[in-house]
Amino acid sequence: MTSTASRAGTAHPTTPTAPTTDPRVLVVGGGIGGLALAAGLRRNGFDVVVHDRDTDPAATGGYHITLDTPALAALRDLLGPDHYAGLLASASAVRRRPPDVWFDHRGRLLGDLDVRGLDPDSVDVDRTTLRLVLAAAAGDSLVLGSTCTAVERDPGPDGEVRARFADGSVVRADLLVGADGPGSLVVAHLTGRPASRPAGLTGVSGRTPAGDLDPDLARRLGPRSSLAVGPRGTALYCGYLDPAGFAVLDAPLGRHAVTTGPTYVWGAMLPTATAPAGLRGQRGAVLRDTVLEALRATGWGEAPLQVVTRADPSTVAAYPFVVGPASPREAAPWPAGRVTALGDAVHATPPTAGKGAGTAIVDASVLVRELLAHRAGERTLHTAVSAYEQDVRHRGSAVVQLSMGTVRRVLATATPAGSAATRVLLPVLAASTALRGRLTGGRGTSGG
Repeated sequence: MTSTASRAGTAHPTTPTAPTTDPRVLVVGGGIGGLALAAGLRRNGFDVVVHDRDTDPAATGGYHITLDTPALAALRDLLGPDHYAGLLASASAVRRRPPDVWFDHRGRLLGDLDVRGLDPDSVDVDRTTLRLVLAAAAGDSLVLGSTCTAVERDPGPDGEVRARFADGSVVRADLLVGADGPGSLVVAHLTGRPASRPAGLTGVSGRTPAGDLDPDLARRLGPRSSLAVGPRGTALYCGYLDPAGFAVLDAPLGRHAVTTGPTYVWGAMLPTATAPAGLRGQRGAVLRDTVLEALRATGWGEAPLQVVTRADPSTVAAYPFVVGPASPREAAPWPAGRVTALGDAVHATPPTAGKGAGTAIVDASVLVRELLAHRAGERTLHTAVSAYEQDVRHRGSAVVQLSMGTVRRVLATATPAGSAATRVLLPVLAASTALRGRLTGGRGTSGG
């Protein structure tokens, strides 16, 4: 068997030592990161079990997910060729769509949108599709409908760890990994405090088939992603997803995508401090109408709101933006041991950078690599976990900083001065963009 460590080209000491016993690994949380870890460990023959409170892997929402080159390389190792091919067959190629653009709240084009960290080989995939592919790769190591209520450790560096569950069962392991997202119970056990804090924005997401939009608007939005910004800390992201038309891998028989036609996956952003009361308790058409009313009250026009107006009500859901530590010193601040964590449990990331899921996947890949080094006798379990956590601190905090840049820019328009400046400057910028487009024959910007 070729190890993930050797495939990744990671240099480890090669002096042979006594063989080690593989640790029994318990993963708490079956989101993207937890399932990716379980898939990678299972593929490499580790004894692993992942418990998740959901009863159906498809019971997930949110935006679509962008996977960049590091995330795809990690998935290639974690999944193996068959599951990885199924993922690519169900994904949409970023390189096949025009560059992203941004609009104002009245629907006026402002120019091209520079998305940091988005490389040409990136792909877009439904969150549901990705989770189902990962669940299939995790196989019988996944236990659904199982809610963790407590984590316990025996004294000493080699003490056994245990997780207690709502049904009264207790699962013992040599290594316990918290993949239970923001507000992680596992991280709270390690630190005694929350792992994340509110980022200041509340999001509402949904899905709208491109064919349900007016033809003029569909042409203006185009087969690309866009961000519309407005006054009072409001914004609207529209991501274009078409796994069939923009297929990464032309393999219709292997396609598992839940999106079957061109679709806009959108997300409205509102300042949490001024969002309508009870927003997060609403669902469906009621929530959609509440968001529309809130955006119209700040001056949004009907054209950019059409993706919200014509959304499938069953897909509309609200959620808070939360954020983890932006400093490596504050990330994973516990001493290395037999309990650790990954993904949003450590570095909760707002969706504004499109990096949260990919970072959790790379976390999983790094931990698998370190455990393979432990198996080879190159590291003790303690040093393997320590090396993994050092990597996570720096990568995770960098992504948190990137995602918060957009959050801060959106919230800057929520102040009276910022809102006034937005109302004055956006029309000027839109007029300048339109003039540049006319002078260059429509070549001044992608949206010209």
